[in-house]
Amino acid sequence: MINGVHVIVHSRDADADRAFIRDVLGFPGVDAGGGWLIFKLPPAEIAAHPTDGEPRHELYLMCDDLEQTLDDLRSKGVEITKPPSAQGWGTLATVRLPSGAELPLYEPHHQVAYDL
Repeated sequence: MINGVHVIVHSRDADADRAFIRDVLGFPGVDAGGGWLIFKLPPAEIAAHPTDGEPRHELYLMCDDLEQTLDDLRSKGVEITKPPSAQGWGTLATVRLPSGAELPLYEPHHQVAYDL
């Protein structure tokens, strides 16, 4: 039986992004050996969306209150690269990881599956 999901974020500066996930986002984790940190995530969902292009995967962090989350992240020096924008399915914003990659966050406006 499947009992979890393991997400991998490929990074040009994995050590800095690991520190960000641990210290800024506050996710607890374990060292799987040699500094390979694996973090506990909040509840998760998975969805399959149609595409006409190449198949790809996306990672979004979900928030109950996106504005408050962004304020908290700003106070920790995190750059907001795309300000909140209304989408049909939620409010979306993006922050910059230390590696330079962008990480999207959103406040859903739809029923969430992890409440089932």
